[in-house]
Amino acid sequence: MHILITGGTGFIGSALCPQLLIDGHQLTLLTRRPERTLRLYGSRVKVIRSLTEFPNDAPLDAVINLAGEGITDRPWSVSRKQVLEASRIALTQELVAVLRRREQKPAVMLSGSAVGWYGHQGDTVLEESAGFHEEYTHQLCDGWEKAALPVSEMGVRLCLLRTGVVLGRSGGMLKRLLPVFGLGLGGRLGSGEQWLPWIAMTDCVNVIRALLTDSTQSGVFNVVAPKPVSNAEFTATLAQALGRPAFLNLPASFLRMTMGEMSAVLLGSTRAVPSRLLEAGFKFRSRTLEDCLRNELG
Repeated sequence: MHILITGGTGFIGSALCPQLLIDGHQLTLLTRRPERTLRLYGSRVKVIRSLTEFPNDAPLDAVINLAGEGITDRPWSVSRKQVLEASRIALTQELVAVLRRREQKPAVMLSGSAVGWYGHQGDTVLEESAGFHEEYTHQLCDGWEKAALPVSEMGVRLCLLRTGVVLGRSGGMLKRLLPVFGLGLGGRLGSGEQWLPWIAMTDCVNVIRALLTDSTQSGVFNVVAPKPVSNAEFTATLAQALGRPAFLNLPASFLRMTMGEMSAVLLGSTRAVPSRLLEAGFKFRSRTLEDCLRNELG
């Protein structure tokens, strides 16, 4: 396949693209950092800095839309929210406009989202058919998903990826936590009772690869492992895997004071499960957090 990818140098993209190249696909990457892209992939990929550089008459079989600024990289000021929305919603709208102008449409588009679409819902088990709690993460993800929906009207098979916390050594939450827990400074956040929907990077990549080629699958998918854990369980399991204590606790009041609205990402409870992936027969390599840490950390 010839695949157009946004976010190909991000945390997920940088794990996905090498595997897609091994699978024999031809990749065109939209990136603002061509130097990093060339450093990662060399001449094996084509690089474009703008969607206007992608020729309307170039063959295109699939689109994987993963671009988006880090949700917890900076506090959610008004200007930061504008950046988060532009990097997800506006870019997806631009991508859809490019596809609309093309005579030859791709067969499939996989477009990013997150379990933040559901918002904070306590202990409620959240399958793909569940409703939402109104808050900023829902508004952001909902706008992101709605921006992609018009491709379905063009006859393009659309899969929306509501991704949980992706765990891999090379980046994301785990990379941030490893030095802290390694020093014995880990601990639960708030009450520790909030649910954390996670997925191993290897499984996340394999979900994308599976949905890319399975023409029978479309719609919303919770890209999470079958067994979400509480924050307290995550803390204890990671500490045990590293052989370090984790006795500290950051009170919810402290997190709200220092992080403001963004603290909802750490304190909110989203018990999402991958019902549609399981129904489709997807086999998880890491079904439990212990398996994940063993497989991803070695």
